[in-house]
Amino acid sequence: MPSGRRSTKRPYGQPHPELDVDRVLGGAARREIGPRGEEYFVATPRPSEKTYICPGCHQEIDGATTHIVAWAADGLFGAEAAAAERRHWHTRCWKTFGRSRG
Repeated sequence: MPSGRRSTKRPYGQPHPELDVDRVLGGAARREIGPRGEEYFVATPRPSEKTYICPGCHQEIDGATTHIVAWAADGLFGAEAAAAERRHWHTRCWKTFGRSRG
């Protein structure tokens, strides 16, 4: 019996949808300074059915769990490339990102 969850995967052979930078930035993003002085955009995404891997702890983040999305404010290849490289983080992992633990 099918699970009732719809697949969010892109069908094979279909092109990637265009990245809508305005939607990503959407006014909800705020700027934060990283541990080495770099600037990031940080936003709280809407709940989704996707799962993500946190780059801080390498554990799964359920899309329904409150978490943050962060990306560099000034990427080497421009704003669109930086937004395309955004990552989903557990809030606690983001707050301790790049800070020593001892």
